[in-house]
Amino acid sequence: MEEDRNINQGLCCSLNDRDNYSVNEMSQDEMLKNIKCLRFAIVDLALYLDTHPNDKKALCLHNKYCKDLRALEDMYQKVYGPLTINYPCNKWRWLEEPWPWEGGRN
Repeated sequence: MEEDRNINQGLCCSLNDRDNYSVNEMSQDEMLKNIKCLRFAIVDLALYLDTHPNDKKALCLHNKYCKDLRALEDMYQKVYGPLTINYPCNKWRWLEEPWPWEGGRN
């Protein structure tokens, strides 16, 4: 039955086996990739839950990914600076990195 399928299967992140994240374990690029994957998985699961609101496995997975994303984003931003303008920090760090057209990250 389709509802019995493993929703987690096919997630592009390497996060499936990790419950605790450490900055020492991941490079900046790997952290960004995992943040993007978690964001995608959260939206994808939300769309699935729109049509399958009683799927407890999907809801638990959605909640887990939301929690994991928050933790990973917090860890990333403490080390590398804000991901969005909404992230509070002690100083304005937007101008410290090169802009994309100056060879910075996209």
